[in-house]
Amino acid sequence: MKKDSGRTRRFIKHIISTSMMPWLLTAAGVIVVLIIITSIIHCGKDNSAKIYTNDKIDITPNLIESIKDIGEWEFLSINDEELVDTIRHGFFGDDQLVRIYYGTLRLGINLHETNKDWIMTSGDSIIVTLPAIKLLDEKFIDETKTRSFLESGKWSHMDRAALYKKAQDIMLKRCLTESNIRSAEQNATIQFQNLMQSIGYNNIKIRFEHNNKQKAKHVK
Repeated sequence: MKKDSGRTRRFIKHIISTSMMPWLLTAAGVIVVLIIITSIIHCGKDNSAKIYTNDKIDITPNLIESIKDIGEWEFLSINDEELVDTIRHGFFGDDQLVRIYYGTLRLGINLHETNKDWIMTSGDSIIVTLPAIKLLDEKFIDETKTRSFLESGKWSHMDRAALYKKAQDIMLKRCLTESNIRSAEQNATIQFQNLMQSIGYNNIKIRFEHNNKQKAKHVK
């Protein structure tokens, strides 16, 4: 009887262990999965991935050329009108010619006149060296608006041309001043800062070349 009882107990243990094996395997699998998930979450906290955006556009030679292709860029426009006269003294009296001239002087730069390294970059900084502010159009008097205010005697084409030149010189002296040139430079600085910021630069320095010869030509 003792031998039968021992065999019976071993048989029952075998049945129990056999029936519980699938459950144990399932439980072990669940535990392994939980450990893996926990490890992934933990690693994600310690080594979180960061995404950085770079909105800056590289200043390539093609981009520089496309900016230069703008050519003339006006930054200040000045309207002026002048009453100019000339008198010719004669034996029988004086002849007088008085005319009113209207002009628009456009101050700006010509980007085709930039030097080789007019745009220089260093990290997130950029330095732009622009040509000197100048008069963009020498023929700024609108001859279609010119009116004769007083005309006595006979005047030749050369006389009228001389009066036109006199009016031109007066307008240049009145409008092409240091103050107006500085105003044009300020406007140019703002425009180019906006342009460079749109490309992605925040540290921007704008410089101007100074053409003393051009200045002496007009400012008398």
